[in-house]
Amino acid sequence: MQGDVSLYVICALDSLECGQAAPFSLSRVTDEGEARPFSIFVVRTESDQCVGYVNICPHQGSWLNIGDGRFFSEDGQRLRCGRHKAEFDLETGVCVKGPCVDKMIEPVALVVMDGDVCLCGVKLAEEEISDDDDLDETMEIMIHPG
Repeated sequence: MQGDVSLYVICALDSLECGQAAPFSLSRVTDEGEARPFSIFVVRTESDQCVGYVNICPHQGSWLNIGDGRFFSEDGQRLRCGRHKAEFDLETGVCVKGPCVDKMIEPVALVVMDGDVCLCGVKLAEEEISDDDDLDETMEIMIHPG
């Protein structure tokens, strides 16, 4: 059915404190049907909203949390790239300081359902599910916390 959107549980909402970010290494299915690495991060803002972005800086393609593993600027108000210290608006992903001003990190669509943070609008590579009737029909995806 056209218009169906798959939801993939990324993490439990209560596993993220307000003001915290967490990286996730996933596998996305390309248009050609191949699985490719797909690194994202989820932020639970101080206002208790969840936002997500692809973990690639638009300046030179490195992970934002490269180096010390942090996603936030010194004051904790913006996202930042650990390599060249570019800073990005938390809500929009637009670079406001550094070598890639006005470029943006790619957002990912998130929704919170039943206490879980879910990714939507992206086809993820799924692990093979057993034909065992005793197993439930929960969709399995590959998640490797960064």
